[in-house]
Formats: sequence, structure tokens, C-alpha cells
Amino acid sequence: MSALILALVAGAVVGLALGALGGGGSVLAVPALIYLLGFTPAAATTAGLLIVTATSLTALYAHARTGNVRWKAGTLFAAAGLLPAAAAGAAAVRLPQPVLTAAFAAVAALAAVTMLRPGRPAAGSEADGVRPARAAGTGAALGALTGLLGVGGGFLAVPALVTVLAFEMQAAVGTSLLVISANSLASLTTRGATTVGIDWAVTGPFTGAAILGAWDGKRLATKVTGGLLRRAFAVALLAVAAFMLADALT
Repeated sequence: MSALILALVAGAVVGLALGALGGGGSVLAVPALIYLLGFTPAAATTAGLLIVTATSLTALYAHARTGNVRWKAGTLFAAAGLLPAAAAGAAAVRLPQPVLTAAFAAVAALAAVTMLRPGRPAAGSEADGVRPARAAGTGAALGALTGLLGVGGGFLAVPALVTVLAFEMQAAVGTSLLVISANSLASLTTRGATTVGIDWAVTGPFTGAAILGAWDGKRLATKVTGGLLRRAFAVALLAVAAFMLADALT
């Protein structure tokens, strides 16, 4: 199968995940770029951020039109993570790749397990308003992980918004796209040198397919329950985490 076809198929899957689940873009894009399309890890993480930024902005627009974005909480959450994302992104280039891969897998598994646990109300529901300190603290931690691992952060933002800030799943999906876009842009500012290794003939079609897939994902999200989306997201995260951990240890 040609690289172009692989890029189009992988891009469509990434876009579908982002549109429907509000995350999972980079956690799927980075392995696809490395294992299917032959990118180096450094080039894959940078290309993944470029792809996810463009796709997240498209999906954010679609979710905003249906009122699924909580702008106040999302802006605070995202703003708190900008500096940590940039700082961690600069530090990430100095760490061994197996360490980053293992950390990526461990954090993905933790997020999946958190989402599979029975729901417990956080201290202050969405209807009561989000506590600024809680949102800022969670956003800062997420930003640091985003910069360190080279991901948009949606696969962590959605569980955080659901379990820590008590958002309903649909609102968590829409709001996470705002967080992903901001954190990805902040992380990209520290990765200019790694754009040299990006194959734009592959990255371009990958991005285009992901953008189109995001619209289909948004339509899918309106047809299934939040609980089903949450479980599907968690299972996908566990599968990716297991694969990447095995790769890091071999």
C-alpha cells in the first residue's frame, strides 16, 4: 500500500477520533507516522502537532456551532497550560526517546483507567460553575504533559474535564478541542528545528483527510451516548498504550 493511501486512511481515523471524542488525535497520529509512514520520532511528534492543530480548529468550529464548548472554563484551562507546554516542549528534545515513549504509554493508560471507573461527581458540578483554581491547576499539569510528550492533550483533557471538573461528555469533547488547539500551538513554538525532517507530501494529505474526518466525527458524536463514547475512547487508549509500552521495552 502506498504512503499516500496510508496517510489518507490514517488521517481519516485521526480526524474521526478528534471530531467524535475531542481527543486521541496525536495518540493515534504519532504511532501511525512512525510505524506506518516511516517518520523519525522527532519528526512524527512535530508533524502530529501540526496535523492535530489544524484538525482541532476545524472540529472546534463544528462543536461551537452546537453549543458544546464551555468557553470560560476552557480558556482558563488552556491559558494555564501554555507556559508549561512551551517549557516542557523545550525539555523534551533532551530526553531519550524510549523514556518519552514509555511515559506516553503510561499516561495514556492512566487516563483510560480513569475514564473506565464508575463516575464520581467532582467537588462542584458543571452546573454550579467551575472552580478557577481547580481548572487552572489541572490545565497547567496537562500543558506540561502536552509539551513533554508531543501530543495535543485531548486524550488527557477529556478525562480531566469529565472526572475533575465534572463536565458532561459532550461538553468535555467540545471544550477539549479548545485546549488542544492552544496547547498544540504553544508546543509547536519550541519545535521549529524538527520541521526539517517532515515529509510534507505525506503530512499534507494526512492533514486534509483528518480535517474531513473531523466533520464526520462530529456527526457521529450526536448519534451515540456520552457513556459509549467514553468507553470507546478508554478502550482505544488502552490498546495504544499497550502497543507503545511494548515497543519502548523491546
